[in-house]
Amino acid sequence: MIIIPAIDLRQGKCVRLYQGDFSKSTQVAEDPVKVAEEFQETGAEYIHMVDLDGALEGRTINEDIIINVVSQIKVPVELGGGIRDLKTVDRLINKGISRVILGSAALRNPQMVREAVREFGDHIAVGIDAKNGKVSIEGWLSTSDVDYIDFALKMEDIGVDNIIFTDISRDGTLKGPNLEQLEALKEKISCKITASGGIKDLEDIKALKAMDLYGAITGKAIYDGTLSLAEALKI
Repeated sequence: MIIIPAIDLRQGKCVRLYQGDFSKSTQVAEDPVKVAEEFQETGAEYIHMVDLDGALEGRTINEDIIINVVSQIKVPVELGGGIRDLKTVDRLINKGISRVILGSAALRNPQMVREAVREFGDHIAVGIDAKNGKVSIEGWLSTSDVDYIDFALKMEDIGVDNIIFTDISRDGTLKGPNLEQLEALKEKISCKITASGGIKDLEDIKALKAMDLYGAITGKAIYDGTLSLAEALKI
């Protein structure tokens, strides 16, 4: 299981949200390039970035900053937030983004995801963010009536091989990942699963690794010091 440290951007700064609430945004660092370089030096194999402004606006907002980060490091970067069409996907991949994460667009336009997978293969992942098991979109401000497992099955059926699952109620809380929902998801799909949301410490990392998941994304725990990235990478 790979450990993927997270950099969430709002107005160009590194922030963390609490349960996806933009009114509970806390700046954790000034310079995203410096943060990414520190993750790289520690040994991270991948870095997860989110354009929070983009998620709200439905278009990439912090793209220049993100591409600058990509240009300064050697570690591959996956990016989500505000990516709604194939033209944007193509542009980001050509600018060096290793994996593009589709969320709202995947729910609203599955055919676009099908086309993206056909054209870009494993450069495409789908982010499934859920509240009470229902898929949320538009920067987590809107919750659908679509069950997260049903949605994952649909995405797998159209060719997606990488699902990033976040229980929004756990995100930024350090209360531990939702192991029950992750286990239920793993029982139903065969594609790669990355856990996100709630990770606090090494015990959480060990629990996720025991589930034989593809990856685990962690942000707040690293910034708050409850999880050592260096130690997590050794597990």
